[in-house]
Amino acid sequence: MIHGHCECGLVSFEADCEISDFSHCHCSQCRRLHGAAFATFAEVETKKFHYVIGEDKIKVYASSDDYDRVFCGTCGSNILVLTKSYPDYLYLSMGLVDGNPDHPKEYHQFVGSKAPWHEITDDAEQYEGAPPE
Repeated sequence: MIHGHCECGLVSFEADCEISDFSHCHCSQCRRLHGAAFATFAEVETKKFHYVIGEDKIKVYASSDDYDRVFCGTCGSNILVLTKSYPDYLYLSMGLVDGNPDHPKEYHQFVGSKAPWHEITDDAEQYEGAPPE
């Protein structure tokens, strides 16, 4: 079971499944929305995810035709990303997840647009854009 919550604690969630994909996204949109060099996401099954508390505090920002960014309307914590073209999975912001759940090997995506002041120093696979399916 994966547990997590926003900074102010008004929103918490659970996912009763394994993490099926684990990525560090370096695109400019993720960098701006997270205020960081990259955003780390855990892919989980949409049907296995639920809010424990605070679903009424959720706000949604359509960052593109395909992506909805879900965040806490009180503290602004980025909770997850929904992909309209891939509705069976959602992408949890790992910064909100409690503990260190098991996950597959991580990789970096959209490194072609990474912050010029950030250096990737691990040995994880890197993709200029989206990884191959």
